[in-house]
Amino acid sequence: MGLLLEGITLGWNVIGIVVLAIAAIAARSVALAGFVFDSLIEIGATAVVIWELAGSNDRQRRPGLRLIGFAFLLLAVYLAIQSTVVLVLGFHVSASTFGIVWTSTTAAVMFLLASGKARVGSGLHNPVLQVEGKVTLVDGLLASAVVLGLALNASLGWWWADPLAAYVLLGYAAKEGRSSLRNSSM
Repeated sequence: MGLLLEGITLGWNVIGIVVLAIAAIAARSVALAGFVFDSLIEIGATAVVIWELAGSNDRQRRPGLRLIGFAFLLLAVYLAIQSTVVLVLGFHVSASTFGIVWTSTTAAVMFLLASGKARVGSGLHNPVLQVEGKVTLVDGLLASAVVLGLALNASLGWWWADPLAAYVLLGYAAKEGRSSLRNSSM
């Protein structure tokens, strides 16, 4: 059941990358673009967890964790630069109903998957699946932050809400990057 939940997460994120990339380009949204990159990293993290559930050892897992850590740190740098440029230049993104709908759906799916992973991980006494459930929960929360930024832009014209939502992603990416690198050296 744990592998099934990870497989659903992987499939959703793969489809989501395409859908979100289209929405990000159409709206020219830094928050949506950041969520695309975050989804790419989450695919890598899910692959590492699937590998773990299949019985890999620590030596095999470390390179994967390092790559995920560096990818998160690169995402943080990208978001810091892009969001700051958008704010300084006063760039106004387009409203993205499509982005709002997909990202809202993604948040709901991630919350359901997180709950399932927590329940199954606890039942199996599998701390890796339980931790991955927390990562999936955070992914749902990040999707919610992006939706909020997009919705405030679309409904109230608060153009600056989009790059502020990207800063939320930046904070998460920096934290997870450091954590993955720290865990890869243990």
